[in-house]
Amino acid sequence: MIRLYSTADGLVLEQAGTYRLAPRSLGIDGVFSAANPAGLVLAAFTNGTETSAPSALLAPVQSQEVWAAGVTYYRSRTARMAESKEVGGGTFYDKVYEAERPELFFKSAPHRVASPGGPVRIRADSFWNVPEPELTLAVSSSGKIFGFTIGNDMSSRDIEGENPLYLPQAKVYDLSAALGPCLVVTDELPHPGTVISIIIRRGGEALFEGETTIGQIKRPLPSLPEWLFRDHSFPNGCYLMTGTGVVPPDDFSLLPGDEIRITIEPVGTLVNTVTQHRQP
Repeated sequence: MIRLYSTADGLVLEQAGTYRLAPRSLGIDGVFSAANPAGLVLAAFTNGTETSAPSALLAPVQSQEVWAAGVTYYRSRTARMAESKEVGGGTFYDKVYEAERPELFFKSAPHRVASPGGPVRIRADSFWNVPEPELTLAVSSSGKIFGFTIGNDMSSRDIEGENPLYLPQAKVYDLSAALGPCLVVTDELPHPGTVISIIIRRGGEALFEGETTIGQIKRPLPSLPEWLFRDHSFPNGCYLMTGTGVVPPDDFSLLPGDEIRITIEPVGTLVNTVTQHRQP
């Protein structure tokens, strides 16, 4: 297992507490398009220059689209049904939870992804906004899962609940996705008992805390990229968020200034602060 950090100086690789700056020739696109991403990263670590732990981080993304799976947890199913019950869309989510075909949707272009420590946005035309903490798979250009990171799928629940056809507006906008703090490169998927936890703080006070485990995901993780790659090509690979099992109560909505902390080991903790202003 090697942790890959993206920085302004290049890729920093960490294994067993040792940090090395990868050769400049290695970029994230090169990792995602390699026949053997784990082997390539290990070789880069071996040939890298020893350095210190990075402080300022970028999202571990270059040309990768970010996609997402929905209704993979029972808790997500019930929350989505509740938010759309007034327009009769609840049965859609019940059916997709039981269906063979998963819900898959485009989440973000690379330039819209928020970095660790940076801002994530809530829409100005929405009054019910929540973060969604998600295990996020790194998938190579050949469709192979070769690692994972933390994803935050920011969502406007009132817009999606008004009409399921509004899903792209509820999910896809500037800084509506965050990734990081690192990409764990490994041939082993996380253990089912791996915990996904979230804390939302406002003015230093914890307003919401919750957790779930990866084992609560209904679908086998490899099945999600298998469906995604059936009629899609990704020359530089992609990221695939795997759904959320932690949903704040219905009376909660994010406000500008809130701090979101999502933890999945061995990735670490992804921290972002909420804003309502567009990026420059």
